[in-house]
Amino acid sequence: DLKKNPLLLSNGGGGGYSPGAANGSLVPLAVAGSGSACAGPDKKAGVVTGAGPGYQERETWTRQMDFIMSCVGFAVGLGNVWRFPYLCYKNGGGVFLIPYLLIVFVGGIPIFFLEIALGQFMKAGSINVWNIAPLFKGLGYASMVIVFFCNTYYIMVLAWGFYYLIKSFNATLPWSTCDNEWNTPSCMEFFHHQDCNNGSLANTTISGNMTCADLANARSPIIEFWENKVLNISSGLEETGEFNWELILCLMAVWVMVYFCVWKGVKSTGKIVYFTATFPYVVLIILLVRGVTLPGAYDGIMYYIKPDWSKLGEAQVWIDAGTQIFFSYAIGLGALTALGSYNRFNNDCYKDAFVLALINSGTSFFAGFVVFSILGFMAAEQGVDISQVAESGPGLAFIAYPMAVSLMPVAPLWAALFFFMLLLLGLDSQFVGVEGFVTGILDLFPGNNHHRYKREIAVAICCLLCFIIDLSMVTQLSLSLQGGMYVFQLFDYYSASGMTLLWQAFWECIVVAWVYGADRFMDDIARMIGYRPFPWMKWCWSFITPCVCMGIFLFHLVNYKPLTYNNVYVYPWWGEVIGWCLALSSMLCIPVSLLYKLFRAKGTFKERWAHLTNPVWGVHHLEYMAPDIKSLTSLSPGTDDNKVIIFESVM
Repeated sequence: DLKKNPLLLSNGGGGGYSPGAANGSLVPLAVAGSGSACAGPDKKAGVVTGAGPGYQERETWTRQMDFIMSCVGFAVGLGNVWRFPYLCYKNGGGVFLIPYLLIVFVGGIPIFFLEIALGQFMKAGSINVWNIAPLFKGLGYASMVIVFFCNTYYIMVLAWGFYYLIKSFNATLPWSTCDNEWNTPSCMEFFHHQDCNNGSLANTTISGNMTCADLANARSPIIEFWENKVLNISSGLEETGEFNWELILCLMAVWVMVYFCVWKGVKSTGKIVYFTATFPYVVLIILLVRGVTLPGAYDGIMYYIKPDWSKLGEAQVWIDAGTQIFFSYAIGLGALTALGSYNRFNNDCYKDAFVLALINSGTSFFAGFVVFSILGFMAAEQGVDISQVAESGPGLAFIAYPMAVSLMPVAPLWAALFFFMLLLLGLDSQFVGVEGFVTGILDLFPGNNHHRYKREIAVAICCLLCFIIDLSMVTQLSLSLQGGMYVFQLFDYYSASGMTLLWQAFWECIVVAWVYGADRFMDDIARMIGYRPFPWMKWCWSFITPCVCMGIFLFHLVNYKPLTYNNVYVYPWWGEVIGWCLALSSMLCIPVSLLYKLFRAKGTFKERWAHLTNPVWGVHHLEYMAPDIKSLTSLSPGTDDNKVIIFESVM
């Protein structure tokens, strides 16, 4: 009986209780932080933190649709538009959907659901959410490192897109002609390949002073605009140069936009994403309608979806499918956990996970029709095969698509629409990523006894720090895609690559399924949403998904190739060392943190393990996991801020 057995302590910290393993009973535990108590291995005990009168309730979304739109804005990004269509055509067209959908159900959705449910249950960001098994809190630090790197380099794409958007407001697009200051004598606006099909015409002049023999070395104006004007590429990573002031201003403008989208928290972010997450779909539909009316669009679309069944036997196809899912679903970054933490405790996150997965994958497939209808038109205009114009990543967004747009009537309109869509697609992914990072930091300093503007200050420091690092990507570094393309590519290839995300996802499944307990977590989810999810989720967390993650991870490791730029420039050895340092800075957080905690604890290994894997509960668990308890203050009237309650009860 709670009224008969309250025990007041004044040592600070939090009271302790935990649902029993078998019957759900709450068992008493010594005060958190005392360092003297260790629950026996036979008790599923935990610790309550922040249970004082100064506890500040976590803010929630104004309405549940805010959460849905934020997840759509974050997970649906540039990878859906510029990477999936290319992988689909490269890996067998429609056949690629078979491995893609299979890995969606055995890897993508289970981990997507796990991260959202974990955040909603623990009401914490990417670090404190692992209070569910404190020994593995290194997972939280690892996700913070990954999302920080991602926030740092991802915004460069937005800066380039913003720069292109500004340049689109010209009567003549600057990348459509060869009479600009950045163009070279090798620039050629139209490649007359059909005039050079006969080998005997090698010395025939086809355009200005260009002959058929010179055609192989000719460069299109869009490539020269991208490399000479936007990126101002130097000769290599080791050669630095001038700052690109136009790009710095664009970068600064984008960071200012991100700051004012995030600084007030989810109440404001939840409103902004209604526009940034939905308007790109309007633009995609407009571009599709325009694209399918162009000559050559049908050939482009058929090239995109025509199945090549022989590809199913290639391992690389399955690896590409898995890597794309983990990247496009934004798994392992901690941002989904942060978004889920602002949900109501009883929100049906199980249903949300399937809806969001459908939107994400559906957008990827739909975007392919938009992209390849335009590429089909460009191939027809130039008289070349579609394979020669199909690009992935920045090559599609800043070379192939702008070139195709320049061939259309009213080109500036379509260019402005495309780059505005590109900016919005990346912008909501960026500011939700910053929100996830800031949430994790602020959760380390709970309570309302801090500075009233602590969120605004934290967001400003984060944005400023990332901006300073970004300056290395806007200098004339030889191999960077923008002056600093070489630096950008180092971040992209190593810091938030497939290997780091797969490593993170593997450990997330292991900790939840085998340390905390898959059945136990399924019970917790049932307590939140009112019913138990299909056992498939538990099977995936326990067996299937970890095997998929580790299999793809090992494939990447075995088939590792040194980083190159444009298949020409090979990074120096110290460049690769920097890259691996970026990757290991997050991957090592997990084992290093685990070993550090084990060595610092006291007792036998079994006692240390039992103590360090006991969950640290939040105050909200008292309300939802013990419904008969209305509030802590009703149990201890008159107690001061430093006093907490430890109690025993049977639910």
